[in-house]
Amino acid sequence: MSKLDERVWAGVDVLLDDYARVDPEDQVLVAYTPESREPAAWVAAALKMRGNNLATISMQPMRDETFAHRLAAALPRPGARSGKLVVITVERDTMSHTEIFREALSRYNRCQWLIARIINASEELFVHGMNVRSAELSALNTSLLRRLMGARELRVKTAGGSDFRVTLDSDKYRWISNRGAWTPGRFIVLPAGEVATYPVSVDGVLVADGAFNVNVFTKLDARLGQHPVRFRIKDSKVVDFECASRQVSELLRVCFARPFATSVGELGFGTNTGIAEFVSMNSHINERRPGVHIGFGQHNQSIYVVEHHCDIHMDMIASGGAVWVDDDPEPIDLQRVMPSSEAHPTLVLDEDIDGDCCGLWLDEEQARSRWAGRPDVARAEP
Repeated sequence: MSKLDERVWAGVDVLLDDYARVDPEDQVLVAYTPESREPAAWVAAALKMRGNNLATISMQPMRDETFAHRLAAALPRPGARSGKLVVITVERDTMSHTEIFREALSRYNRCQWLIARIINASEELFVHGMNVRSAELSALNTSLLRRLMGARELRVKTAGGSDFRVTLDSDKYRWISNRGAWTPGRFIVLPAGEVATYPVSVDGVLVADGAFNVNVFTKLDARLGQHPVRFRIKDSKVVDFECASRQVSELLRVCFARPFATSVGELGFGTNTGIAEFVSMNSHINERRPGVHIGFGQHNQSIYVVEHHCDIHMDMIASGGAVWVDDDPEPIDLQRVMPSSEAHPTLVLDEDIDGDCCGLWLDEEQARSRWAGRPDVARAEP
């Protein structure tokens, strides 16, 4: 067994033991999309070795007319077993059929089921995204939230050249904490490790020298270290940007052509210290890496709080960073956050998916049709 294989299997064990909390008496259902068959097989093999009662079911991403019926048939009768029901969904680029899962699970006591939703299923996910446990992520998120939730003004600088100021209003705009913690009735979204909010305003320069993560289909290498993107932002809107990569520039131009896509919709901070490097995949793995990112386009608030809607969400990620909070002369080093022993704040929303919002909004076929003649965007090779 190779070193990489050992790290993958270690990540599978963390998934099952920590995030999914699988006990010997639990019934487990693994639902997977075709491109994630191999990662799903790793999870299923580990469950079989543990002796769990296991069922598997395939599903088409985003659109699957027969899935609701097949899912209902695959699930056990409520109360049929003494343990809980654990559902693990395994997808690469999408997070599909949320309402179907909610409807199916509504038949069960909310304290007797747990659903862990994996996006970006791959070797990289298990090697990088699954070697920090949920309690540690919770302590790291708590540390940041305790500093940031009471702040009014931030200044953010990175070694790559970012220098921007942020105004916050935590009374109006909710903070979101992704920490892999189970709350009855809610979904766990993996990979975990991020806190984020909607800023009142952002002004200055963001240099995204880490990676991008965008909810459209692309096979571009998401890493930006060789060709960082420099954004100039005024009143929370992109004024202009520069990038030496023609393909990345074209992707940005196409995305920014959508209504509201140049607006800042999110200020986020990655907290997953297990992610030691950026990966080539267009993925949430990169935005969970310790550092700062700004999400352009769709926001992370209720539509009743921020009224506009955008079908693009593009996270532009910087490597590391320092954050000055109000008048405190001692900045937060985002790569050296000290875990907090305090309780995780209660007035924070643990990330819970109410729609298929974490993945692509166009599948490959739709992307080809919409962006015919733009192969570098709709199907871009590294």
